[in-house]
Amino acid sequence: MQINSLTDFFIHSLSDIYSAEKQLTRALSKLARESSNPELADAFKKHYEETQGQIERLDQLIEAEPNIKLKRMKCHAMEGLIEEAGEVIEATEKGSVRDAGLIAAAQKVEHYEIASYGTLCTLASQLGLKKAHDLLSATLEEEKTTDNLLTKIATSSINKKAEGK
Repeated sequence: MQINSLTDFFIHSLSDIYSAEKQLTRALSKLARESSNPELADAFKKHYEETQGQIERLDQLIEAEPNIKLKRMKCHAMEGLIEEAGEVIEATEKGSVRDAGLIAAAQKVEHYEIASYGTLCTLASQLGLKKAHDLLSATLEEEKTTDNLLTKIATSSINKKAEGK
């Protein structure tokens, strides 16, 4: 896709995050299955449902903005982040060390999403796309909440268990 304007960049970034969210829905179920901590598994299951809602929100954005047409593309960043999570699973036994690694992998994903949605919110504002901005902001807040929840789960028990304390 040739990018010649801020609108083109917005569409490119939106297409990228759409692909990322689709890829993430496939990965979250596996993360939940590979977790040994029930609270962590539940967090992954909850985020799966939330991600489905985020995809629906992106679909609403596209319907609300007739000049926005997504491009077919693959988010290589998300592909790599998911691959890293798979490497954690392969390199660890099921238990607290794996759980700590899965949280770290998931937080990398959350930070990528936070950066992406933050950029998209700024672009939507600059382009005068109020409805898009509102929809993207809602998702940005969900991503921040998920990141905070993962930190809480890690620091309340999993990391201490993984360390052997």
